[in-house]
Amino acid sequence: MTNKDNRVWVITQPLAVLTLLLCVLTPIIAFPADAGASPSLPIVSEESIFSIEVYPRQHRLIVKIQGQSYKSYPVAVGNPSTPTPVGEYLVTYKGKDWGPSFGPRWLGLNVPWGFYGIHGTNRPDSIGRHKSHGCIRMRNHDVMELFELIPLGTKVTIYGHILGDADHDPRDLAEGDVGGDVQLIQSRLKSAGYFKGDCNGKFNRATAQALTQYQRDHGLIPNGVVSYRVYQALGLSD
Repeated sequence: MTNKDNRVWVITQPLAVLTLLLCVLTPIIAFPADAGASPSLPIVSEESIFSIEVYPRQHRLIVKIQGQSYKSYPVAVGNPSTPTPVGEYLVTYKGKDWGPSFGPRWLGLNVPWGFYGIHGTNRPDSIGRHKSHGCIRMRNHDVMELFELIPLGTKVTIYGHILGDADHDPRDLAEGDVGGDVQLIQSRLKSAGYFKGDCNGKFNRATAQALTQYQRDHGLIPNGVVSYRVYQALGLSD
């Protein structure tokens, strides 16, 4: 989904330190870019009076102004194997015309474990369904309206249970997986003294090694896979 040779730098610090940050910061978020895409520029924004709430189970995105509902849009969200990330994020990038799959507009979110955003689609039949790879899809005319309305720095709250649909067991996790559930596992392993890295939601080798040691010490199969029994042992499931 990303092109490593086309990285977007998202800078939200005050202008007084912007020059220094451009010299020392590594890219925070990289997004796909086509040859015809609009150029990306660092933009400093004030705290927004707008906010966005996303309700995946209802396939609904709501724009609020100072806490009052203003607009409501139908959306498509992630399927169970690639869920839309539950949590609170910020709109940190706005882009145009990256190709049919992303529609005419993109609003990027600062999800720490991957590249997620609110964008248009060339599959309008997916709206109102769990059909994306985690991003929030909108009808193209809706996302163009949202793009003009919403400034950088807008808070986006995605509701739901971090371990997924409450009607189903949480998904098994292994090296290579990403998500809020991975971040939660990392946090529990870190609290227990097993994991020493960053809780970034990326199931890497260090996470697998910490999990395997935890499994050995707690009489679980030491395979580096988060199964339902691991969730139970970590106090994340009844």
